[in-house]
Amino acid sequence: MNLYGVWAIYRYEMTRFFRTLLQSFISPVISTSLYFVVFGAAIGSRIDEVEGVSYGAFIVPGLVMLSVITQAISNASFGIYFPKFIGTIYELLSAPVNFLEIVIGYVGAAATKALFIGVVILATANLFVDLHVAHPLAMVAFLLLTCISFSLLGFIIGIWAGNFEQLQLVPLLVVTPLIFLGGSFYSISMLPPIWQTITLFNPVVYLISGFRWAFFETADVPIGLSLLAIAAFTGLCLAVIWWIFRTGWRLRS
Repeated sequence: MNLYGVWAIYRYEMTRFFRTLLQSFISPVISTSLYFVVFGAAIGSRIDEVEGVSYGAFIVPGLVMLSVITQAISNASFGIYFPKFIGTIYELLSAPVNFLEIVIGYVGAAATKALFIGVVILATANLFVDLHVAHPLAMVAFLLLTCISFSLLGFIIGIWAGNFEQLQLVPLLVVTPLIFLGGSFYSISMLPPIWQTITLFNPVVYLISGFRWAFFETADVPIGLSLLAIAAFTGLCLAVIWWIFRTGWRLRS
């Protein structure tokens, strides 16, 4: 494996992240703090406990997932789209790095940025609520798997996008609604039976449910099913990326 090539891509992407620190770091922290103030303090004080957990603490896993997923997709999609936009993608494809090394470089950097944001959001949450983690290792595992899997999805979106509008299309119209309807701010057991069944078709439900279980030992779906769902999603993204590089779809004219 060309470790120098992987490191060069990874370092370039991380440097870009720290150059735009206000946009990539400060903005999500402020947004999440506002969520805690509005939902956790203002509205949460009027809501009884949810499944034995105060509402302010209950929404923490959902808010972390919200930030991590959006950041992973955004960073990975822009990271691979920008070389396409300025035309340097052909230099990258002709460089002595194979597709696996390119994916590790871009996806690794995007996952690192999302993980960094997730940790900062957790630290911010501790300023607003008394937070305890029942299963720290499970929490870290879910966080890492989510960062990697959605960075892979963002990588696919970046290759598919033909312009900046398309780059934002899937995250805004598909991913964000799925996150909000995936139990970020409520338990799906609070929904009518018909909507509980429909919600189970939302893949984000399994991520948030598994991540919330790591905190409070309470979940909307079995923990094993959550792990199986995220593993299947990661495998599907890897298969799509392998096919893209094999066929050159959206990469070579």
